[in-house]
Amino acid sequence: MTTRKPAVAGQFYPGSREKIEEQIASLVEEGRPREKVLGAMAPHAGWFYSGRGAGILYSRVELPETVVILCPNHRGLGEEMAVMSEGAWELPPGAVELAGGLASLLQSRCPSLQEAARAHQFEHSLEVHLPLLQHFRPDFKLVPISLGRLGYEDCEELGKALAAAVLEFGSEVLVVASSDMTHFESAESARQKDQLALDRMLDLDPDGLYYTVMNKRISMCGVIPATVMLIYALERGATEARLLDYRNSGDVTSDHSDVVAYATLIVK
Repeated sequence: MTTRKPAVAGQFYPGSREKIEEQIASLVEEGRPREKVLGAMAPHAGWFYSGRGAGILYSRVELPETVVILCPNHRGLGEEMAVMSEGAWELPPGAVELAGGLASLLQSRCPSLQEAARAHQFEHSLEVHLPLLQHFRPDFKLVPISLGRLGYEDCEELGKALAAAVLEFGSEVLVVASSDMTHFESAESARQKDQLALDRMLDLDPDGLYYTVMNKRISMCGVIPATVMLIYALERGATEARLLDYRNSGDVTSDHSDVVAYATLIVK
């Protein structure tokens, strides 16, 4: 069985089960009413900076047994469109089993999606979500998908294939796009640029999101995952998107001259 070892435990989030649960207590909202969503976007920086934004998401949405997480490939390793379908991801709180059935259905519909564990080996942007999911749904199963430099047509191929695969899979699935927003600009500049991208997401406009980010040079690292998630959600009948949270690293450091921004959004 293929086992993916933790890459950023003790760096982006605590390295032990006890410390993880201790920090999660400050990030989540226990007992909140939950709503059913088709897709979502949540940030992936270290928990110290963006864990609260991700915690808000996983506190407020229904968490089915199967979760697909689409993440950017920061290191450029492996295939441009990469999935792991067999084995498990080890984490300090315990292993997360992979949802091989759904992953196989997806691969049969999207030939561009390659089996490539190497793309996931050192990537932080998916791993940081998993202990938060484990806190609320210890038995969840994962389809991890790493995405590199894709054109809009590639995003459309994957998003539509994912919708068809989930329909045949026949069980509830949550699709999460992992993304931070503008990097290393002033808080005011980041907010202005990010609003352009978020407006397109709130209008359920994946084409507009993709080309706005590219043409305006917005340093939203997960624009590809977010575009795929929106295409998937529209194929599944989405009619509404809502912003749950927006923050930046300056909220923690008090330095608003050079920040990374984070947004949490749901689609239903």
